[in-house]
Amino acid sequence: MMILIAEFFVVILKVLWSFVTAGCKWVVRPKEKSVAGQVCVITGAGSGLGRLFAKEFARRRAILVLWDINSQSNEETAEMVRQIYHELDTPITKDGPVGGVEEVPPFQPQVYTYVCDVGKREHVYATADKVRRDVGNVDILINNAGVVSGHHLLECPDELIERTMVVNCHAHFWTTKAFLPKMLELNHGHIVTVASSLGLFSTAGVEDYCASKFGAIGFHESLSHEIKASEKEGINMTLVCPYLVDTGMFKGCRIRKEIEPFLPPLKPEFCVKQSMRAILTDQPMICTPRILYMVNFMKSILPFEAIVCMYRFLGADKCMYPFLAQRKEAMNNNEAKNGI
Repeated sequence: MMILIAEFFVVILKVLWSFVTAGCKWVVRPKEKSVAGQVCVITGAGSGLGRLFAKEFARRRAILVLWDINSQSNEETAEMVRQIYHELDTPITKDGPVGGVEEVPPFQPQVYTYVCDVGKREHVYATADKVRRDVGNVDILINNAGVVSGHHLLECPDELIERTMVVNCHAHFWTTKAFLPKMLELNHGHIVTVASSLGLFSTAGVEDYCASKFGAIGFHESLSHEIKASEKEGINMTLVCPYLVDTGMFKGCRIRKEIEPFLPPLKPEFCVKQSMRAILTDQPMICTPRILYMVNFMKSILPFEAIVCMYRFLGADKCMYPFLAQRKEAMNNNEAKNGI
């Protein structure tokens, strides 16, 4: 019993110390780690946040491995990355070991593109094998690919529900199973899960999307605990949970107009820069904007009816309805054009 009590007090001290260290990081910005020369796989790299992540990692001289189902958009991202590499590809000088000046060899750009449907397990494993043969071991995995069906539950075809779950959630299992074993062997690596605020708290009309993001977050947190339990301190994980990002994915989504100026959609560039800071300082989780931390905390302690009242006040209870209406109208117009 005395041992148990002693361990309990040790735990309390560790918890308090974690608060202190977390507070210090708010005051003193941690130094960002270098990812130069490290192999970084980004899924869904052909557009949106994936493309911006690729550009940010390129500026930090990482070796980019870009996955996307759309070969054309993926190659467009690769060309942007090559342009960034070209701008970095100039000889620089530094002080030599004996006070002289020596020239540092120019940076050698490396970017690889692969067409991969992460919704197909066999395709993920086959593409991962190609990456290992062509590039080598993967140091950083950015699970970013995502889709949205854009239908109310009772109007959504089962195939689209399954597609949303597979791409947004199940694919994380497969990419991680493909690259984690070598990370564990080397005790080195970083896995990033690009989820959503809708994986922390939900809203009406996007049941499949919310379920998929809740699943991705659950997977990420469980895997984080497994890695901690295995005492592989060289492997880090970062969970990215942004608010609505202005990429067009949820075009038309609106909260109450009086509230919207205080909580506008996030600029994609801002979202990625905040996420990069978290990744490069090994931050376990990043919510953007920071008010989402408070919202998530309130959701965990308030009665459900209280949450409903808050949602209605903010206009968040039906914020997806305009988006769903636009998607339905667009689909109907396409069907009419195609003579369906």
